[in-house]
Amino acid sequence: MKSLNRTVGLLATALCLAIPLAAQSAGKAADGAPMVKALESAMTPGEGQKRLEPMIGTFSVKILTWVTPKGAPVESTGTSVNAWVLDGRYVQSMLASNVAGTPYSGIGYMAYDNVGKSYQATWMDSGSTAMTWFRGNLDPSGKSATLKATMPNALTGKPSPVELRLSIEPNGSHVTQLWGQGAGAKMVKLMELQYTKTK
Repeated sequence: MKSLNRTVGLLATALCLAIPLAAQSAGKAADGAPMVKALESAMTPGEGQKRLEPMIGTFSVKILTWVTPKGAPVESTGTSVNAWVLDGRYVQSMLASNVAGTPYSGIGYMAYDNVGKSYQATWMDSGSTAMTWFRGNLDPSGKSATLKATMPNALTGKPSPVELRLSIEPNGSHVTQLWGQGAGAKMVKLMELQYTKTK
């Protein structure tokens, strides 16, 4: 079964890399060894994924939501279960909470792209019908990151920049902040989730 999974994985990754590799080898005889090495490097979890290990576990979550930039945040609590999926390639986060008396749930994924050399994250929740895709990098210490994305502004319908700011402690506690563009193109904090590991 492992052999079959490995073969399927190699074939799937090959599809993603086929066009650039074909362009590089145009007019030349194909050499299978470099291609296999590139495919294995692209699909094998490594140091980039290990830096996300502290985020794995069950967490109590304090959620702060700002209705206006200068107003006091609305506070709520929840629970998040974070686990590796697809053999240690992606961190899956399952959040269940209650915000202002309304059930709120979310699903997120975070990963390191071996080929693109960057971290990626996506988030979807019961407060929206959109999926937001972020990309960025952890700093050299592995303790903080800023991932950026663009999403439609609910008021104008026009694309608007958003940022996911992440800080990670060695014990697994971490803070995720969502920032968006406010008046005068200034970035303002929209939401903050404070994760404390319980197990």
